[in-house]
Amino acid sequence: MQHAVPWSCLLCGAATARARICEPCDATLPSLTASRCEKCALPLPSGNVCGSCLARPPRYDCASAPYAYAFPVDALILAFKYGETLSIAPLLASRLGSAAHIAVDSLIPMPLASARLRERGFNQAYELARLAGRRLGLPVLAHACGKIADTPPQAALPWNERASNVRGAFVCDADLTGMKVAIVDDVMTTGATLDELSKTLKRAGAVHVSCWVVARTLK
Repeated sequence: MQHAVPWSCLLCGAATARARICEPCDATLPSLTASRCEKCALPLPSGNVCGSCLARPPRYDCASAPYAYAFPVDALILAFKYGETLSIAPLLASRLGSAAHIAVDSLIPMPLASARLRERGFNQAYELARLAGRRLGLPVLAHACGKIADTPPQAALPWNERASNVRGAFVCDADLTGMKVAIVDDVMTTGATLDELSKTLKRAGAVHVSCWVVARTLK
């Protein structure tokens, strides 16, 4: 059914028949190339797996991201995450999983520590997972996992300190035996947080863990 009132594009403000973003602005979004590492989603000139993932395989099995973390996607994510502009969530979630090659049984939003959740008032990963799950007909295991350590934000740390910052930070109370699951988050930078949660999910019985993120930070 066609929307009764024209949408206003989130980027330029122009009226558009499409929800949330006009076609010219959509064409400017920094989509990732089709040639990318099937493990960590970084662009590749050739092959299927990058040298870093071959040398040190991550605990997650694959990652998919429709966009690079660059303007204007980075501005949209920051406005959604810190500006509480929840109307941006449907646009960001609309292509989650579009580049995934493995079907999954359920989605698991990246959990926030209790103090961070109280401070922010919402979990941006859950909002993305909820919308993606509705679109794809997948259940969202919103309370399967928790973050038990209130660690400093990853974005505030040097890349080489991020893995140790989240070590042992997650628990999973759900029985995931035999399940293929996808972790949903907004941005993947080093992959350290996704890697640590993947380890926790596999200890809970998951046989395959995908990472579905909106944007991938490029080296």
